[in-house]
Amino acid sequence: MKKAEQLMEMTARHEALIYETADYIWKHPETGYREWNTSAYLAGQFEKLGYTLVKAGDIPGFYADLDTGKPGPKIAILGELDSLIVKNHPDADAETCAVHACGHNAQCATLIGVAAALKEPGALEGMCGSIRLIAVPAEELIELGFREALRKKGIIKYFGGKVEFISRGYFDGVDISMMIHSGNLEEGKSLCISRGCNGCITKNITFKGVSAHAGGSPECGKNALYAATCGLNAVNALRETFVDDQHIRFHPIITQAGLAVNAIPEVAKVESYVRGASFDAMYQYNKKVNRALAASAASIGCNVELDDHPGYFPLNNDPNLSDVVADAMRLVAGPDSVDMDGAWGTGSTDMGDVSAIMPAVHPHASGAVGTGHGKDYYIENKKLACLRPAQCLAVAADMLLTDGGALARKVIAEAKPCFKSKEEYLAAIDKVAMDKDAVRYNQDGTVTLDFSK
Repeated sequence: MKKAEQLMEMTARHEALIYETADYIWKHPETGYREWNTSAYLAGQFEKLGYTLVKAGDIPGFYADLDTGKPGPKIAILGELDSLIVKNHPDADAETCAVHACGHNAQCATLIGVAAALKEPGALEGMCGSIRLIAVPAEELIELGFREALRKKGIIKYFGGKVEFISRGYFDGVDISMMIHSGNLEEGKSLCISRGCNGCITKNITFKGVSAHAGGSPECGKNALYAATCGLNAVNALRETFVDDQHIRFHPIITQAGLAVNAIPEVAKVESYVRGASFDAMYQYNKKVNRALAASAASIGCNVELDDHPGYFPLNNDPNLSDVVADAMRLVAGPDSVDMDGAWGTGSTDMGDVSAIMPAVHPHASGAVGTGHGKDYYIENKKLACLRPAQCLAVAADMLLTDGGALARKVIAEAKPCFKSKEEYLAAIDKVAMDKDAVRYNQDGTVTLDFSK
């Protein structure tokens, strides 16, 4: 029996555990940096399999290393812990409205499937190097105010879990990273690999006005909500200046808009991203957005606090690694099971940050139905969404690390990540960070706008 077939069989032996994990985590959703129960459940499963874990401690998540006993490259296989918030999803938590409407419960199940398979006798035979299995928090970039509070407390430095893990050194020594996200693919396809997707800058925007009686003395107030709506309209007026192939996106939500109908709103809060296909495009267009927000606040005598932080780096799927994972899935699911669609996605993932410093790949598997992030999304077929991805990743790991790691070494040698080191990457994204009032009213009656770092 070929090694790929052996690994597929080894993984399938744990089918019940894989599906149990998917079901449990679906029923217990938690949003980013709150996944304490999810992390503990998955950690318990890993420990039952005999793994020694390195836990993040003050945030959820962990990693475990599996050494082959022979020198060679280190590859990482990832799974994401967090859920979304979709209030009208029928399975949303009654209190938090959390639900895995993007299928991260399937990723956790896939990760435990790989972990279980690689502990089978003979699974590591012929491999060199080591494998790091990583359970990562906080991929969905939501609840920005909560994450900013964690940052100000010194608990986290970055809003995204993988970015935070990179900064903490949990990817140090890793040469290659890969994972598989569940999705809704055309019939007959088990895997879809794109060129990559947008990155983003996160924005907490606070418009500051002056409260007054809305009916009796509105002339004494400065309406922060009006400033916010002016700002959003100003950014909308910029949209035709966004160059098409840069895939710029700005999609705000107003999270606070006043406290009482008979009082001029003193504070209005907005959350958004600026997304783009390249880091430079994100950075430059963010300045244009900030200028529009600052000028709008000044136009009616208000101020605006611009609190910008690095979100996610654009994902660039490594072409050689993509071919390896595609070949692995063809062995698992058949020769016509992979779609190498070549498209560019306009969503974002912090797997992009991993791809900025090493060869990485983030494909999508089948098995889900409905609209991602929507009220009708769920995992319909766990074999397609959980088992086959686990088999694929186990087989891909073997392909990379056999023959003295020849294929992994080729991927590493020919990779072209944006940065040569973690330190260079962190320095680049840190230049995005800014927290300042963007309008200054001068004594001579002039106004100064200060909207960039």
